Amino acid sequence: MLMIPLGVHSAITQTPLVRIAVLDFGNTAIAHTAIEQLRKQFSRDFSVIDSDQAQAAAAGAGYTGSLNLSLPEARDLGAAIGCDFFIVGDADTLRRSPSNAPVYYESYASIFVVSARTGRLILWERPTTIRPAPAEAEKALLDLLSSTETIQRLVSAIDRASETERAERAARIENAPPVIEVMSDDASADGSSTRSPRPYRRIKPEYTEAAAHSRVEAIVDVLVDIDAKGEVNQIEISRWAGYGLDESVVAAVKQMHFFPAMRKGRAIPMRVLLRYNFRKPAQ
Repeated sequence: MLMIPLGVHSAITQTPLVRIAVLDFGNTAIAHTAIEQLRKQFSRDFSVIDSDQAQAAAAGAGYTGSLNLSLPEARDLGAAIGCDFFIVGDADTLRRSPSNAPVYYESYASIFVVSARTGRLILWERPTTIRPAPAEAEKALLDLLSSTETIQRLVSAIDRASETERAERAARIENAPPVIEVMSDDASADGSSTRSPRPYRRIKPEYTEAAAHSRVEAIVDVLVDIDAKGEVNQIEISRWAGYGLDESVVAAVKQMHFFPAMRKGRAIPMRVLLRYNFRKPAQ
């Protein structure tokens, strides 16, 4: 840890329709087929941006396929595309050779649903199918991606996020957010030193089973508001990774207690950025 200075829509929908972009899932054959499947399904409920237009806008914004974006990076990408939500991910078919079982094939699609307005990761999931032959695994995956249950989960997540964001915008208009100082490397403006919050004990977030299975390496950044008593008041993921790692970080931070930030011998509230680096385990 580093401390750094849906139900599916009915036939009557909202106007204008929510604009969705589905970006490439990689260069494999199953990746191309999977995104076309998702675009087709989403077009029933949303306005899906033309794939060539979305890809060109993403490339123009410098996007190279990262699945580990900060909120500003995700917002900039969404703004460049001109969408309300976008979907990124990857898909592939892997040959598995367990030591105590026959060889099998695993087809998967890692799906990241992101709000273009806030940059938040609103849903991550990894539909996976296992079959004795690659063609069978891929067919099963495509059937799973087009199933009512899968599409309903994705559409519901977008609906919920849309409602949440509307409520948050209304709340910001009615209630000004509280003022809290952001941690800085610099001395305060009047020349007096400020001591940043320090944890009583550092708690290591779990490297999740989903991350281990996919051998993911990622960074999760989290903004934490710490009050004058050293207690955690608010937590917001500011760089997401999926695979359950974001939830793992939040769970760890909730258990932490801090010596509060100090200025001129007085405890003050402060917002800090905590960074967690996740590395795949050695084989």
